[in-house]
Amino acid sequence: MANSSPMKQPRRFRRNTLWLALMAAPLAHAQPVSLDPIQVTADREADADTVVDAETIERFQADDLEDVFAGQPDVSVGGANSIAQKVYVRGFEDPLLNVSVDGATQAGALFHHSGRLSVEPELLKQVEVNAGAGRATEGAGALGGSIRFVTKDPDDLLRPGESAGALVKFGSFSNTDGYKASGTAFGRLSDNWSTLVSVSQSDHEPFKDGSGDRIAGSDARQQLGFAKLVGQLPADQTIKLSHEVRTDEGERPQRPQWVVSSFNRLYELDGRRDTTTLNYGYAPAGNALVDLEATVYHTESDIEQNVEDRWGRYFGFSRNIGGDLRNTSRFGEHSLTYGVDYREDKVNAGYQEDKRAEQQTGEVLGVYLQGDLWLTSRLLFSAGARYDDYRLKDNDDQRFSEDEVSPNANLAWEVVDGLTLKAGYAEAFRGPTTQDSFKLEGSENDPDLEGEKARNTEVGFDYRYETFRLSAEVYRSEIKDAIADPLLPFRESIYKNIGDLESDGYLISAGYQWQALSAGLSFHSNDAEVDGQPLTVYEHNLLGNTMGDTWIADLAYRWDRNLEFGWQGRFVEGIDNLDTSVGTIDKPGYGVHDLFLHWLPTGNEDLRLSLTIKNVGDKQYLAHASNADYQHIEDYEGIVGMPEPGRDIRVGLAMRF
Repeated sequence: MANSSPMKQPRRFRRNTLWLALMAAPLAHAQPVSLDPIQVTADREADADTVVDAETIERFQADDLEDVFAGQPDVSVGGANSIAQKVYVRGFEDPLLNVSVDGATQAGALFHHSGRLSVEPELLKQVEVNAGAGRATEGAGALGGSIRFVTKDPDDLLRPGESAGALVKFGSFSNTDGYKASGTAFGRLSDNWSTLVSVSQSDHEPFKDGSGDRIAGSDARQQLGFAKLVGQLPADQTIKLSHEVRTDEGERPQRPQWVVSSFNRLYELDGRRDTTTLNYGYAPAGNALVDLEATVYHTESDIEQNVEDRWGRYFGFSRNIGGDLRNTSRFGEHSLTYGVDYREDKVNAGYQEDKRAEQQTGEVLGVYLQGDLWLTSRLLFSAGARYDDYRLKDNDDQRFSEDEVSPNANLAWEVVDGLTLKAGYAEAFRGPTTQDSFKLEGSENDPDLEGEKARNTEVGFDYRYETFRLSAEVYRSEIKDAIADPLLPFRESIYKNIGDLESDGYLISAGYQWQALSAGLSFHSNDAEVDGQPLTVYEHNLLGNTMGDTWIADLAYRWDRNLEFGWQGRFVEGIDNLDTSVGTIDKPGYGVHDLFLHWLPTGNEDLRLSLTIKNVGDKQYLAHASNADYQHIEDYEGIVGMPEPGRDIRVGLAMRF
């Protein structure tokens, strides 16, 4: 179901020419312009509820995941500290989603008190978010949906007729006394081969919150190395080979999602991710039955914590090896996609003497089919199913095997020009999988552990008239037999089926473009529970969290072709008397304003100056996606997440050669 913000381009239907009038573009020119119709096809890349493009990411000089998703009301990021950031979609935490980078699945978790996703915004061409169980092509275990990060190709940076180029960027951050520098070289090796190489480094001191206090344990030193080779082979074949290395180092609290305290002291905590991906495509001209896509990947992630005054260095490792092979056959206006995917996971942990002493291994094999059938020129019926077979060998040599078939069906009906009604139902399945590496020692799996089953139902509409857009949807997602290591009873440390998760809500968004001015407003309301109890990250780590009703508003104006500026506000309503198993907590509301300005002093992209002001009002607040404040409850002093950064003035310089 389409649920993008007014500034993003959501799913379209192949058969209808939609007059978008740059509604999906960030800004129009100041002078009246002639707008051409845009033909958008319902292909795999466009099949996303929300698409965050590179221009949106660059607009606010995105430095982390919170910046990337700041404009999405149904996506929340908590953690403040870069290594602790967790992503929530409709209240469900990212481990319940299928997350990939260029098709390489990022599965498993290293440390339950830290985030598991490590992505450099500088590299991103776009981010595609599908909320809730959806199409069979979303991959195995997509209980809460999927997030697909897509990196840039050389052709995304090369200008027409250009054979080589380079881009150098430097940015300063006032709040952290920090900087970020990057260099990217790209070019054609021949008529058929091109390459891209990028390196970046950033260094941030602990940030200041809205009260002006430095938050201990929030510093970060990050480095990135990325290379991609793209080849256009004979007979309509394409091959892409990429390798990425990303590191994140700093002195963090022992449990990074909480503030520093007497029981949560500062220690060195470093993370690293290495991903190698091979993508292959074969789409012979004149043969509508063959559109082949293949992906093979290898990802290794690790984390190292030095609790020097207690047990010393402790290590966690996660490895994902897998692939996906699919083909799309087209029969006139109709299409059928079918394929197979496989993933092998391994998680290890241990002390300096034996870093991989603890181990779990798992695998999943999936077979899927998804069809799009035009019943009339205005009515699209989509249906599919996937079969997944999970195997797990845990740290105690217990073996688990679960398999299931997950169907889906969707209807989209363009009732009249510009008005489309939508309805859909989908299921997803995930068997027992590898768990948090830092919990391998001292935790175990319930011998009766069963797989998790998700059911997602949505109805909505999408209306467009010239440069105005209005959309809305209502949804309900259920995950039966959710697996977790529950907080209570304390120190039980058993992964088991704790109950049924539910996420109910609705989303409304509107947008309007008038010459040089664009405006958007969106609203999301969600209730996320487990067996009737509100989800909280403290009690239901790796499952979900409760967020207040969220509003996103934005305005943008292009003065001329060389100058653009705008504003975005995120407003989250407070929650009072939220019941938890250890007491009642409050989540105060907040409103945060951001400004941006981009100027091309030379009249082209050879030189770009950027100014971004995050949290203009220097608001002191604790994000609802972070660990809530439990400190007023006896024996829970120090159980509170890090506050968000206060005002941050970012100045960026980009030079293109």
